[in-house]
Amino acid sequence: MIVGVPTEVKTDEFRVGMRPVGAEMLVKEGHSVLVQAGAGLGSGFTDEQYAAAGAQVIATAAEVWERSKMIVKVKEPQRAEIPMITPEQILFTYFHFAADKDLTLGCLGSRCIACAYETLTDESGHLPLLTPMSEVAGKLSIQEGAKYLERPWGGAGVLLGGVPGVAPGNVMIIGGGVVGTCAAKMAAGLGADVAILDVNLDRLRYLDDTMPANVRTIYSDPQAIRERLAWADLIVGAVLIHGARAPKLIRRDDLRHIRPGSVIVDVAIDQGGCVETARVTTHRDPVYTVDGVVHYCVGNMPGAVARTSTQALTNATLPWAIRLARYGADQLARNSQHFANAINMTRGTLVNRAVAEAHDLECEALGV
Repeated sequence: MIVGVPTEVKTDEFRVGMRPVGAEMLVKEGHSVLVQAGAGLGSGFTDEQYAAAGAQVIATAAEVWERSKMIVKVKEPQRAEIPMITPEQILFTYFHFAADKDLTLGCLGSRCIACAYETLTDESGHLPLLTPMSEVAGKLSIQEGAKYLERPWGGAGVLLGGVPGVAPGNVMIIGGGVVGTCAAKMAAGLGADVAILDVNLDRLRYLDDTMPANVRTIYSDPQAIRERLAWADLIVGAVLIHGARAPKLIRRDDLRHIRPGSVIVDVAIDQGGCVETARVTTHRDPVYTVDGVVHYCVGNMPGAVARTSTQALTNATLPWAIRLARYGADQLARNSQHFANAINMTRGTLVNRAVAEAHDLECEALGV
């Protein structure tokens, strides 16, 4: 199979879908790998490294898309890329369709086979290709939130760790999954006072047993959220519903409970955000303020630490990319229900129910 790796074109996206070692392993299996010139530079990988691994370095994105049976990316196809998708082309990347109807309709119209990292499952029901970036985003949420709490950025001027004689900052984390857990560990390590909210009591018991003493667990309901909003200096939205839009847990009217200069980091923004006032921002222009509250809602947070993120992501995706190139999407879906869960649409048919419900579209069962 001919596997293409185009340069990411989303604003300030520096990750790449495959490292040189991935190209090497695919070539050893008899596949051809086309890598667009410069695709790996943002993550520290040169064209020469890809060529030495056996890949063909291609000058233009158009040629990579045109010649490849399978495309391996990081972010969802952008507006300029959708016209380059060819019918029955396999796309293996993050899509987050539930948050973007135009993207959903565009990809349906292309008749591609959309295999989404974020809905591929494992034996435990987890999302192994989403987990690495959730880990990165969780830790970054505290790093970025701490920065924007600084007064020059519009924050309240709070140091999360405090100093002797001065209380530490308060961090509220909504969601106790991978993002929330990593955020809590990071914030606790800085010395902040941390509260993590979730609706899963078993998860809260686990977190209560494993987290440091400066992390408390709270059952999440509207009243608990409102009470903690008035307490928090930094609020992290870490809610995830598999493949679906994130629920709006903080409404516009709730901002009146939040102290001016506090910061919201909505990590759920890829899935539409869990804060009503959240809108997607970029690394170049990451924050805005509503009612005195600083909002950080970058849609590709891990792209800021591209070297780490690319290595973490491709460690998880490469084994599946190799299997996908070996068997093709249809055969691999027959062999593995976990991979079948990754297929969101195929040849113009939407097969992911959560995406269909998000956009009021028809959905059919996957037939492979």
